[in-house]
Amino acid sequence: MTDKTEIWIIEGYEIFALWGEKGLIIEQLAKKVGKSKSSFYHHFADLDIFLEKILLYHLKQSSIIAEKERKAKNINPDLINILIEHKIDLLFNRQLRIYSNKSNFKDTLIKSSKIIGTDFVKLWLTDEKLNLTPKQAEAIFALAMENFYLQINQDNINKEWLTTYFDNLKRITRHFETTIVR
Repeated sequence: MTDKTEIWIIEGYEIFALWGEKGLIIEQLAKKVGKSKSSFYHHFADLDIFLEKILLYHLKQSSIIAEKERKAKNINPDLINILIEHKIDLLFNRQLRIYSNKSNFKDTLIKSSKIIGTDFVKLWLTDEKLNLTPKQAEAIFALAMENFYLQINQDNINKEWLTTYFDNLKRITRHFETTIVR
């Protein structure tokens, strides 16, 4: 990414995160970055090429999040702070789920979930001291993530909401843990 394209990609990434693909209108994007519409076409040729660039940017962001997750010691406050810091990335991932009927969005969602999910599950199991097999944990985690992405929006990705979400997840998981172990 060059300095001249970075502003476009970052702004487009945020617009997609908040409004989805329908929000990516070149004229409005050009106004947001303070450049001409022809500048967009000079750098990206068309919207499909631009979308591919912001999908690649999301994978890079996912790797940054995963690295931070590897260093996190606990869910609260370490992971919660990471999630708050990467609010736009979470919302982007939510949009990928919404538009997962499109193959390029689905492929990016699968890749980003693999990048982020592994370390997230490890941290979750360790911090909560869960007595689950890896397969059980992955299954519960998959359901929890679907629920998480159904609920998040730009207003509720904050310490209070995330703390409550993870506390509820812990409570529910404890119920499954005792049911599964028996």
